[in-house]
Amino acid sequence: MILQCGRHALDLSRPKIMGIINVTPDSFFDGGQFFSASPGKLNIDSVLAAAENMIAAGADILDVGGESTRPGARVVSVAEECDRVLPVVEVLENQFDVPISVDTSTPEVITACAELGAGLINDVRALERPGAIEAFLATGLPVCLMHMRGSPKTMQHNPHYRDVVSEVSTYLQSRVDVLRGASGDACPQILLDPGFGFGKSDDHNLALMKEIHVLCDLGLPVLVGVSRKSMIGRLLEREPHERLAGSLAFAMVALYNGASILRVHDVAETNDIVKVFNLTRFGQKE
Repeated sequence: MILQCGRHALDLSRPKIMGIINVTPDSFFDGGQFFSASPGKLNIDSVLAAAENMIAAGADILDVGGESTRPGARVVSVAEECDRVLPVVEVLENQFDVPISVDTSTPEVITACAELGAGLINDVRALERPGAIEAFLATGLPVCLMHMRGSPKTMQHNPHYRDVVSEVSTYLQSRVDVLRGASGDACPQILLDPGFGFGKSDDHNLALMKEIHVLCDLGLPVLVGVSRKSMIGRLLEREPHERLAGSLAFAMVALYNGASILRVHDVAETNDIVKVFNLTRFGQKE
C-alpha cells in the first residue's frame, strides 16, 4: 500500500519508523525537553536538532504532539495546543523532506496543521471529538484511528474487557465505518492503532500484541506505539530510561505479527531491528 501523506508517499510494503516529537512539558518520557528555562518557551532550535537526528537515523515520518496523553494527563486548551504545535509543524515542513504527522484530536489543530503542510492526522480519540470528522475530511489527508477506553485522565482506572482483542477490533471497525459513511465517495486512507496502554491492563496489552494480526485482517495498515511505555516498566521492573531493550523486543514482535509503522522515541536502534526484520522476512535491508 502507498500511503499518500500530502506531497509525500510512503510505501508500506516494508515497515516504516515514526519518530516522536512531543512538544509538551509533561509527557511521560521526554516531556519538557524542547522547552527553555523561560517558563513555557518552546525552543525551536532544539526541535530542529532532534528532528534532523531522527531523520538521519532512519525516521520515515515525524509525529508532532502538543497534548500529553499519558495516564492522568490534563486536557490542554485549543490555544495552548496551537501555540505548541503550529510553529513546529511549519518549521519541520519547511526544513525537511519527510511527512509530518500531527498527534491531535482537536478540529482547529487538524485544520491549521493541514494548511501548514502536515501529511497525516494521528488521533488517539479516533475522531470522536465534535467537529473532528468534518475538519479531518476537509484536509484530504490520511488518518490513524486509535482505540482508547475512557480518557487519558481516567483510562487506567481498572480497565475491563470480556475479550480485549475482539472489542478493540470491533471498535476500530466501527470508527472506520463511521468515517467512510461520512466521506461518501472520497474515502480517506486509514491506519489503525490498538492503543497499547490506553485503557488497558498489562494482560490486555500482551493479548493485543500477540494478536495484532486480527487487526491486520481488517485490511488496513496497523501502527504500533509501545516505546518506553509503563507496561514495559511494570513487566520488566524498569524506569523509563531503562526501557530501550523492552521497547525493541516488543517492536520486533509487532513487526512479525503484521505491524506496518512503529511509533518510537529511539529511531536509530529501531532502524537496526527493522533492518534485521527485513533481512529475515524479505532477504533485504530495505
